Parts: sequence; structure tokens; C-alpha cells
Amino acid sequence: MTGLLGKIFGKKKQSGGPEALVDEILDELFSLAGLELGYDLKVQEDGSVNVDIFGEDEELLISKEGQLLDSIQLFVRRSIQHQANGEAFHVNIDCSNFRQQADAALVALAEKLKGLVLDKGKSVYFRALPPKDRKVVHQYLAEDGRVKSRSVGDGHFKKIKIYLAKGGEGIVEEKDGATESR
Repeated sequence: MTGLLGKIFGKKKQSGGPEALVDEILDELFSLAGLELGYDLKVQEDGSVNVDIFGEDEELLISKEGQLLDSIQLFVRRSIQHQANGEAFHVNIDCSNFRQQADAALVALAEKLKGLVLDKGKSVYFRALPPKDRKVVHQYLAEDGRVKSRSVGDGHFKKIKIYLAKGGEGIVEEKDGATESR
């Protein structure tokens, strides 16, 4: 099997390290897809590879909450895992600081919901999110000892429940669906 899918399903062959593989995969992917995109590739001190994509078609990557950008990142990561013979490499792909802006929007919404929890003393729920976005919200909320958060639901996309931490004023605990005030 040759070509782009061969990088995942074909024979394992190392072609000069992860940065060379990322370069090769992205060149072929953008060419086959007919996308007018370029990229800057940087290897970090920890060995991870950061890619910043730019060009005429970058709006396609970041529309629909960056689903195409996430898909490209997943494809590149899986291709490298297959080719790297078990070595672990991290590849982070971004476009026009989309990920940083998306994380900032999540943090802003988490701050607003945290304020509601603190003001009203009742739990609130954050919309269903994929794991990478839930991680951003949980890490942000963990910085404030007055509230706690946990993922709720089944499957890949789960909601986040934000509630008061035990030991604070006006805590509301939920037990078997019943609400109890202290």
C-alpha cells in the first residue's frame, strides 16, 4: 500500500524522524485535498513537533469549532505512531492561534458558570465537550478551591458539572437526586 493511507496502514518505514514524517504527510495531504495551505514546523526542546498552518484555505480548518484541524492532527499523530516503531512523539497542529482562542473562550464561560455556582449555591452544567476541552475547563476550575468539577455522561462527549466544594458557606449537596442545604 502506498500513498497517504499507506502511512497508516502500510509498511513501517522510518524516514528521518517525526519532523520529516510530519512534513511529508502534510505536503501530501494538502496536495491531495487541493488546499492552498502552508505551514511552519518547529521541533521543541522536549521533542514535540508544533505546526502552525496558514494560507488561503485556513478558514476551512477552523470552521465548525476546528473539527478539520482536529482531524488533521489526529491523522498526523496516528501516522507517526505507526511509522515510529513504538516511540512516543507529540504533534500539535494549530492555525492562526485557533486553539489558544478556543481555550480562552472555554475559560471565560467556565468563569461565568463558576460565578453562578458561587452566587446561587447550586450546581450548574457546562455543555457536552470532547476530552481535550473538558481538560481545559477542569484545570481552570481546579485553581479555585471554592468549586469542584466533574465529567458527567457516557461516551466521548460529556457534560461538566460545576458545584461548590465541601466546607464552604451555603453548600448544597446532592444525594440520590435530593438537594440538601447546610
